[in-house]
Amino acid sequence: MNLPEGTHVTHDAIPLPEPHHTIRARAQRRAEYAVALADSVEEAVKHLRTVVADQRIALVTDDTVAALHAEELQAELHRQDMDFTLASIPPGEESKTMRTAGSLLDWLADSRMRRRDVLVAFGGGVVIDTAGWVASAYMRGMPYVNLPTTLLAAVDAALGGKVAVDHPTAKNLIGAFHQPTAVVAAVPWLSTLPARHVRAGLAEAVKKGVIASPALFELIERHLPDIQDLEPTTLRRLVHGAATVKCALIDRDPYEEDLRRPLNFGHTIGHAVETVTGYGPVLHGEAVAFGMACAARISHARSWLDYASHTRFLTLLKRAGLPCERTQLPVPVDSEAVITALDKIRLIRDGRLRFVLPLGIGTTAISDDVTDDEIRQALTS
Repeated sequence: MNLPEGTHVTHDAIPLPEPHHTIRARAQRRAEYAVALADSVEEAVKHLRTVVADQRIALVTDDTVAALHAEELQAELHRQDMDFTLASIPPGEESKTMRTAGSLLDWLADSRMRRRDVLVAFGGGVVIDTAGWVASAYMRGMPYVNLPTTLLAAVDAALGGKVAVDHPTAKNLIGAFHQPTAVVAAVPWLSTLPARHVRAGLAEAVKKGVIASPALFELIERHLPDIQDLEPTTLRRLVHGAATVKCALIDRDPYEEDLRRPLNFGHTIGHAVETVTGYGPVLHGEAVAFGMACAARISHARSWLDYASHTRFLTLLKRAGLPCERTQLPVPVDSEAVITALDKIRLIRDGRLRFVLPLGIGTTAISDDVTDDEIRQALTS
């Protein structure tokens, strides 16, 4: 038998078991990827080139990032002979929808992108979450690389493979776990961030300090003015430290088999706030900061969090310009509407709300017995 060169021949001879034998199906996957920090766009594209090799790129961004950074990135991609096509979506949480995802899937299909080609998400959390979910669905999963352009994305959204779009019922209701092939954060992309978005990103970095790293918390305390001024060396240290903490935490449970996760600190109330305000008026980091402050108040009221740590934590949030009280949120938020939204989240999460409550800087407890009265008091304090 003369077969063409390159033909793959199998030699399986799988025996059939006895009819009463229980069949076991196994599917195991563990992903590992590099998180690279670059000091220039040229260096970032070199990292990307190493990952993508000769595959085509489907580059997804939003209109704001496109206006700021797309021209320079495209020029560098051309210079390094990388084949790409680009799509841009409107900016903001309002675009994190099934409608947007559907239009991107249509674009991928029309672009004749193949399963081993690479989607590159170039933007903040909305772009990364939406494009990552699209990558998880297209041809049952195509590789994707995250190029975060916001502080929040660089320290949080780009890491961990949690991809999703929003639904009127709840934030991130339609999603998947689909790990990126790589994450490449270029410090110059962070230099154009508005102050409000810097503060929103800081909330996620502070969160990681509270739940797992006193050293990261202290770094933010000591260097907050430089971080707010986007001083490159300090910004690099912050992203490197926060990304290290998150990667260590997700390594313990990358697919959230255990729902009792410290990384959800601030998100229980934070997600409810985003839902009742219609996804957009309150930035994700602002909602998380308020949610963390509420959780700290609950923990302090229970005498779980001592006065000094409680004060230190809230002081840092206030110094960073983040909302600690309901009246400090960008739009009015009704406490009872938040309680109602939490009831919907409770239904989604097996009938329980799991609150991450800080016990000190670097230590948390996860409680599923927080009452509506405790939440109401924390919301109105």
